[in-house]
Amino acid sequence: MYDYLVVGAGLYGAVFAHEAKVAGKSVLVIDRRDNIAGNVYTEKVEGINFHKYGAHIFHTNDKEVWEYVSQFATFNRFTNSPVANYKGEIYSMPFNMYTFNKMWNVVTPEEAMAKIEEQKKEIKGEPQNLEEQAISLVGRDIYEKLVKGYTEKQWGRDCKELPAFIIKRLPVRFTYDNNYFNALYQGIPIGGYTKMVENMLDGIEVKLGVDYLLDKEKYDEMADKVVYTGAIDAYFDYKLGTLSYRSVRFENEVLDIPSFQGNAAVNYTDRETPWTRIIEHKWFEFGKDEDGNDLPKTIISREYSSEWKPGDEPYYPVNDEKNGALYAKYKELADKEEKVIFGGRLGEYKYYDMDQVIAAALSCAKKEL
Repeated sequence: MYDYLVVGAGLYGAVFAHEAKVAGKSVLVIDRRDNIAGNVYTEKVEGINFHKYGAHIFHTNDKEVWEYVSQFATFNRFTNSPVANYKGEIYSMPFNMYTFNKMWNVVTPEEAMAKIEEQKKEIKGEPQNLEEQAISLVGRDIYEKLVKGYTEKQWGRDCKELPAFIIKRLPVRFTYDNNYFNALYQGIPIGGYTKMVENMLDGIEVKLGVDYLLDKEKYDEMADKVVYTGAIDAYFDYKLGTLSYRSVRFENEVLDIPSFQGNAAVNYTDRETPWTRIIEHKWFEFGKDEDGNDLPKTIISREYSSEWKPGDEPYYPVNDEKNGALYAKYKELADKEEKVIFGGRLGEYKYYDMDQVIAAALSCAKKEL
């Protein structure tokens, strides 16, 4: 009999399991995949740490979280500076003076502000949808070239049908600064995320390829308490209906050239290109192996955003009103489960960044242990 059964070996499960072990509890971690680390899983391909389930760049302003993860990995100084490709025109992201200079040939922040102010005038009153919200933040030109197509591919819906709040956080800077995340701490764990999660789970029993939901009763009997990090609606067998998720499909290619695009991430912002972005994995670690040698080959992943259906990997929740109301009903059911704790992006139906997942798991562990 274990004190805790942790369902899911992603970040939330690994952090909780580590804390439980430190507190002297017995823990079993199970995962239906054949690998630990959930969606942050990386594997070595051609000497490159390949982000199998999409790019993950660690960034946080939370000193406690940064010090916590730094116990398990040394982070490099990678700074996320994506590039946008609109029909072959290249723009800097996030929107900053380099973007405005390329778009309008303006040089000073004053000229850029005047241009945006001029274009914002078309939106009268409170923005009613994502399109109006974006235009009220950055003007029509930037919206048309750099927001509209990308966002519609990502969400599979017209920008006029999407809620305004999705884009409230659009970073706009009147400085020449391409650093996407406004975070004090950022980087990629040297040696990859899988190694970091392996260090978290050191000395803890882990069983992979095990589907908890296929035999819940059997697994529940193995422990006093269960920490469940899977999808909350799946736990209750979708009895109130399915929550919506977006999923992502990847087309990966190993290329026999040293560089494909010269940057870790290039967003394709026109509607016609079917993928949302191309990731070139080697640039997360500056194109070098662990000994500092240049890597001769490269790996790229084209990302396609899709509507989730049962059997797909759910990547991120669609936090609109309808789904929020349905989640609230599932949350009521979850609160009645005395021996189960629901956590993580799927268990709490929240669009968490990695640092938020870790903070939530640490806070849960503090309360629980």
